[in-house]
Amino acid sequence: MTPFRRKKSNKEFPVKVCTYDSELEFHLEHRATGGYLFDLICRTIGLRTWYFGLRYVDKKGYKSWLKMDKKVLDHINLTAEGCVFMFMAKFFPENVADELVQEVTQHMFFLQIKEAILSMEVYCPPEASVLLASYAVQAKYGDYDEAVCKPGMLISENLLPQRVIDQYQMTPQMWEERIETWYADHRGMSRDEAEMEYLKIAQDLDMFGVNYFLITNKKNTAVYVGVTALGLNIYSKENKLTPMTTFPWNEIRNISFDGKKFFVKTNEEKGNVATTFYSEKARNNKELLDLCVGNHELYMKRRKPDTMEIQQMKAQAKEERQRRHIERNKLAREKQLREEAEQERANMEKRLMQLQEEMAAANEALRRSEEAAELLAEKNRLAEEEALLLSHKALEVEQEISRMRMTARKTEEEKIYLERKTQEAELLTAQMIEESRKRVMETEKLKNELIHARVAEKEAKEKLLNFLSRTSTESIFITPSSSPETPVLESNTYDLLADGHGPAVAGDREGEVSSFYDTSYATDTIETFRFRVEYLTKSKQVQNQLKELRSEIEQLKIGEKQSPLDKISAQQTRLGENKYSTLKKLKSGSTKARVAFFEEL
Repeated sequence: MTPFRRKKSNKEFPVKVCTYDSELEFHLEHRATGGYLFDLICRTIGLRTWYFGLRYVDKKGYKSWLKMDKKVLDHINLTAEGCVFMFMAKFFPENVADELVQEVTQHMFFLQIKEAILSMEVYCPPEASVLLASYAVQAKYGDYDEAVCKPGMLISENLLPQRVIDQYQMTPQMWEERIETWYADHRGMSRDEAEMEYLKIAQDLDMFGVNYFLITNKKNTAVYVGVTALGLNIYSKENKLTPMTTFPWNEIRNISFDGKKFFVKTNEEKGNVATTFYSEKARNNKELLDLCVGNHELYMKRRKPDTMEIQQMKAQAKEERQRRHIERNKLAREKQLREEAEQERANMEKRLMQLQEEMAAANEALRRSEEAAELLAEKNRLAEEEALLLSHKALEVEQEISRMRMTARKTEEEKIYLERKTQEAELLTAQMIEESRKRVMETEKLKNELIHARVAEKEAKEKLLNFLSRTSTESIFITPSSSPETPVLESNTYDLLADGHGPAVAGDREGEVSSFYDTSYATDTIETFRFRVEYLTKSKQVQNQLKELRSEIEQLKIGEKQSPLDKISAQQTRLGENKYSTLKKLKSGSTKARVAFFEEL
């Protein structure tokens, strides 16, 4: 009887692998292991497998490294997007120039270290950040070219950590100028050379290639243990740059963990004696042990003779570098010859342009001379036409003179006729003047007669008025006398008000009291205003002095030793509040609300 065989499953699941410059997608069988996926990625990219690993978020939400001997689905939950992994460096070299042989490996390290520096996971001094930025620009854009690298082009690039930008009062243009200054010095450097120079500088940073884990010792003092390519470093919790002590790999004999305890046994420790670290979670110790084992293996491998595979890779890399160097020199020579040919061509074109300009100038001179000859011929023709025209005009003038002579004779006859007519008109005018003089004399005579008549009429009117005036005077003297005058009633009230001793006196006293009150109130107001001005002046001076003192002692302030009152006062100072603004806020509510608040106290 044949044994039961499980039917082969054809089910596959998608896997997305992200690198720092691309994304890869695969479809794996359900029984595929982490090692199979990792080898598949390395073959696809074409790099060495020693330094890299696959980072993922496990089923509990923690970041972990993929185990090579376990199935992929045992590590991570299968979602609608499939399994997502991050392909990145897990271990770091001691010397990038010697160990990063392949260009693709070097490029992957460059991208990861650059991202770590820009995201401020790895501390980098400001001046080193600018220098690294110049190499990053050289690796991306090639040689500096003023025509391509225009002002403002690098501002949009993410080249410096935000921490460095925030530490200085410098504009983006000022940062760009400093990066361009170094960028221009990298002319002739290829992309892989620029990336290698970047890594050479980056590997000297204190946090390069260090994986930190928070632990405690037996006295429950929290410190960091840093796993590096050379060993284990111990850092204080406040300082991740300078280690307090270190344990090189060659001094460590055994490493193990038991739950939350992590044991490091050195060569000098005998028996079961070991240095104990305490972690918050046991899973941290698993990752710590994994990194320690991997770094120790690479540490020992570096100190052994290179294997045949490594020797072949180094030989191939050396041959590749030599080939690229020869090609680069060849390209440089061809570029130089091309530039010389282009320069010669430019000179020939320039000479040709000059000859063409000279020919054009000669043609222009010939054209102008021909135009001048044509112009002279035209002027000659015009002169002949003008001479002919003048002869015609002379003939016309002679004919006009003849006509004028005939007209002059006719004019003489007309003149005699007009003189005769003029004499007749003068005679007629004299007669009319004489007639006008006679009429004026008659008018004067009539005017005198009218004046005499008006004088006589005036005298008659005066006589009539005298007669009438005498008659009216006699009638006035016989008119009866008028009636007796009606007596006028007088008011006592008016006399009292006008006397000036009653209400007027009271009014005067009130005026005196009012005048005294107004004077005293004005005096108090002036004094209050003067006091207020002096107080505000002194208060402003005191506030300025307090502000200066606060600025001087701000660097010396220790936050842990601040009392609650100090914190409240500091909060008010930051908000710009004082007792006057507080009183103003309290008075903003209604009187009823303040009374209710007072009663609820």
